[in-house]
Amino acid sequence: MELKFVGGVYGGNVKPSPFLCLILKMLQIQPEKDIVVEFIRNEDFKYVRALGAFYMRLTGTSMDCYKYLEPLYYDYRKMRIMNRNGKFELTHMDEYIDGLLRDERTCDVILPRIQKRNVLEESNQLDPRVSAVEEDIEEMESDEEEEELPREVRRSPTPEKRSHKDTERSNPVPVSKRSRSRSPHKRDRHGKTRDTKARSRSREREKRHRSPGKRHREEEDRKRKSRKGRNNRDRQEADKERHRDRSNREKSDRERDRERRHRDHGKSRSHHSRLQDADIREANELRSKLGMAPLRP
Repeated sequence: MELKFVGGVYGGNVKPSPFLCLILKMLQIQPEKDIVVEFIRNEDFKYVRALGAFYMRLTGTSMDCYKYLEPLYYDYRKMRIMNRNGKFELTHMDEYIDGLLRDERTCDVILPRIQKRNVLEESNQLDPRVSAVEEDIEEMESDEEEEELPREVRRSPTPEKRSHKDTERSNPVPVSKRSRSRSPHKRDRHGKTRDTKARSRSREREKRHRSPGKRHREEEDRKRKSRKGRNNRDRQEADKERHRDRSNREKSDRERDRERRHRDHGKSRSHHSRLQDADIREANELRSKLGMAPLRP
């Protein structure tokens, strides 16, 4: 009960704090589970509660840790905690309990591993935890919806003051549907929301109040982009023209090679025919000397 702060080790010689010494003493004594639970349920001395919660986190099972430590989330009292330099820092009881259930190390002590809460919920060992913050948010949303409801829906008219149009309605719109249909982004008759109209008006206002230097820079940027686009188009046209010239040159080179091969082939045939005619003449002369009939050309 004389504890004044929570801490682990501190100083250059790694001296343990009184809180850590009491944890070691409890580990040596090994008190019963009921005694530890009484430490946790103690509302008068917050550091005794922190001592019991730390011991339960070290020795208890996963079910015991979630069962006895999660109710301490609603304890918002301030606590002093000593850091490694021996200086005090301010924290709260709910932050301390959240560190016990989530962190791997607290007060310079590595905590044993416990099962994740969602795993225990899937195996039906624990009920899903309902946060008080969610309940407050739901209550606030319901109050806001009631405030946003039109006066005709909140205060129904009497039968004498009811109009002819109201009497013709057989199925009035329920309150829940009216409140659910009202969204913060209301639409006008053109289908645009108020936010988009406000944004368009702000853009027009910015255009009107734009400084001359800014307009000049924007104009220069547009001119630069247009010049860049024209340069890209000119470059593409030049590439296409070079490609056409290259293809034309290759085509003309193929045609010249074909003509040259054709001429060489014709020359070779004419030379072969001349040689053949000379051989025939020589053979005819020899046959005429021998008195033989000449060969046919």
